[in-house]
Amino acid sequence: MPDAGRELLDPVHDFVQVEEDELRLVDARPVQRLRRIHQLAGSFLVYPGATHRRFEHSLGVMELAGRVFDTVTDPARAGDLADGAPALDAGERRYWRRAVRMAGLCHDLGHLPFSHAAEHQLLPEGWSHERLSYELILSDEVAGPLSEMDPPVQAEDVARLAVGEKESPNGQLPTWLRLLSGIIVSDAFGVDRMDYLVRDALHTGVTYGRFGHQRLVETLRILPALDDAGRATAEPDLGVERGGTGAVEALLMARYFMFSQVYLHRVRLIYDQHLIDFLREWLPEGRFPTDLDSHLALTDGAVDAAVWSAAADPSAPGHRWARILARREHFKTLYELSPTDAECNSEAGAAVEQAARARFGDDAVRAVRGESKGGKVEFPVRLRDGSLEPFSAVSGLSGKIPDTGYHYVYIDRAVHEQAREWLARNLNKIISS
Repeated sequence: MPDAGRELLDPVHDFVQVEEDELRLVDARPVQRLRRIHQLAGSFLVYPGATHRRFEHSLGVMELAGRVFDTVTDPARAGDLADGAPALDAGERRYWRRAVRMAGLCHDLGHLPFSHAAEHQLLPEGWSHERLSYELILSDEVAGPLSEMDPPVQAEDVARLAVGEKESPNGQLPTWLRLLSGIIVSDAFGVDRMDYLVRDALHTGVTYGRFGHQRLVETLRILPALDDAGRATAEPDLGVERGGTGAVEALLMARYFMFSQVYLHRVRLIYDQHLIDFLREWLPEGRFPTDLDSHLALTDGAVDAAVWSAAADPSAPGHRWARILARREHFKTLYELSPTDAECNSEAGAAVEQAARARFGDDAVRAVRGESKGGKVEFPVRLRDGSLEPFSAVSGLSGKIPDTGYHYVYIDRAVHEQAREWLARNLNKIISS
């Protein structure tokens, strides 16, 4: 039986169960710092309710990770497990359940202020928030509480589960660790994705991020992996019972709409860019620190205080961008790439950006471009007769979710009207040339 602990109220999962010796890690500085990191960067400037933090998301991921582990390792529901997914005795089951839960709790420890807003632009080469998470889990502040649990948990096991095979510095994971890390970070139905979609939809007030995540948790299984011809192999993989495929489809659609409507909202994107502009001038050498003490000391609150201070002081580094952020005077949208323009010129957005910079100056123009892959996920599905099929064979949605591409060009408010008139006169010429 679990040790006496606490039930933490949560608006998504009703309650998050935390055992007594897990509380010591929840209270550790690296985890508590997540109370001071916004889940959705500056999205609260667009969606007023989006003020939730990485802390409650991490608790939610921990809770879901434990539920999925219980489901896929339950002998009554697991059926005949594939080779490489061992039958666990009571001690092993308790150890790996704890390791998976702690990986869920710690998977976001490395996030920078305002989460993803400036990570790729302002971290030194070779660094990512996953690498910072990995290093923090191995540090004394996390490894210490892990070693004091009953049973003691190896920090390296937690670190590898938290970042997954793609981000693990040790490369390919053993089969069992790969399976367990998939509970947290798999592209198809990792609990990180489950929690952030439902939680972000709740706090932004939109409906299309919600899906039947409880149904998906209950239908996940460890099944034989399928080869390219759809034949079962000796390797295990995470898959679902046939009754859970609708929940997977709903998750994929929820992700598509949340990216296209919330995460890639044009105003949210320009606030990210203004934040990057400010941080480049405010941070020492224009880069985030990677030593752990400096990382832990840097929170949204520290950046926000610096923004408000710089906004009031014309001589402060980053004053212009701080004033824009503090007064909510973001650059306005001048151009949005359309399918018609893209057919005429695949680099139409870049052409408009270049022409606008030439006409109005680099400091008056900002552009944001990128793409969110719809992607094709594949995993085994166990049909009601016990046979296995790939997800693509039982779902009409597989592989059909489109990519979300975008290219926005923004202009300083001071010249917005002038720039709009200029672009209306010159757009066809700019794109065609």
